[in-house]
Amino acid sequence: MNAEPRSLVVRLDSAGDVLLAGPAIRAVAAHSGETTLLCGPRGEAAGRLLPGVDRLLVYDAPWVGLSPQAVRPAEVNALVDRLAAGRFDRALIFASYHQSPLPMALLLKMAGVPWIAADSEHYPGSLLQLRHRRAPYRHEAAAALELAEAAGCPLPPGDQGELRISEHPDTTALTGPEPYLVVHPGAAVPARAWTPARAARAVAALVDAGHRVVVTGGEGEKALTARVAGPHALDLGGRTGLRELAGVLAGARVAIAGNTGPAHLAAAVHTPVISLFSPVVSADRWLPYRVPHLRLGRQDAACAGTRARLCPVAGHPCLDSITDQEVLAAVAALTVGDPRRAPVGGRAPA
Repeated sequence: MNAEPRSLVVRLDSAGDVLLAGPAIRAVAAHSGETTLLCGPRGEAAGRLLPGVDRLLVYDAPWVGLSPQAVRPAEVNALVDRLAAGRFDRALIFASYHQSPLPMALLLKMAGVPWIAADSEHYPGSLLQLRHRRAPYRHEAAAALELAEAAGCPLPPGDQGELRISEHPDTTALTGPEPYLVVHPGAAVPARAWTPARAARAVAALVDAGHRVVVTGGEGEKALTARVAGPHALDLGGRTGLRELAGVLAGARVAIAGNTGPAHLAAAVHTPVISLFSPVVSADRWLPYRVPHLRLGRQDAACAGTRARLCPVAGHPCLDSITDQEVLAAVAALTVGDPRRAPVGGRAPA
């Protein structure tokens, strides 16, 4: 392997997953001459925010995502050609605990990558030169870091391994200068978020308690954010790309979100998070990483461990049973002692 190898790092799924791989990518970049990230289209915007990434390739893998595309041989062949042109000395495949890295490893071998590392529970044959075993229930960010370390790429001195992005804009023109909370009501997996009616009631309660609230969401969530914001809050639905959303989150006193990408983006800009965590997946693996946070939600609900995308229990009790008092208490706990994080007026919570 070259003294300064050309490294490829792979994380093919969503923006939140790419952000969680960020510390491991920095570790690889610290031991590489050039580092290229191969990600999926849903992770591209996040990949462009990560320190340590010199180049970025995008591929919509048919074995990843909520609605994966069909296998198209021409696209597979084109990817192999692009990877071969990169002349990579090594590759590290980061994938969730329930995903297999082997389809990607096969394509990398077809592209001539000589050394590949990944976590794999399945026999890899000649596809992996480092078959790593992740520890049980390890957080996704920590598991990726441990793979990088096993590949000879520890974090450089002074890097504490927290989530991080390279930069974000000043979004005061969008939010206004007064202190605010962010409520992000949407999620790609509906089971991991409040129902719209419950989110709207929470926003009303926060405003009634004296908090200024900013509601965020993507271009396809404008109807949702308008309903949740109502007459009480500032609706920024559809008005922020991921970089601008990072700026909005960085200015917030606290972010309130489900187990979804914006919660990890808030962690990457060091904003405390109230995590509305549905137990359909393990909190051990997906809670906000290395940032002050509180988890709300009934972890013993009947949906626990199902990995359901739509709530299988009537009434969505794991999240919709969270009370306004719990939300207000969590905000108070995460903002105590910081004058910037005091409510802006109105009636204090009981």
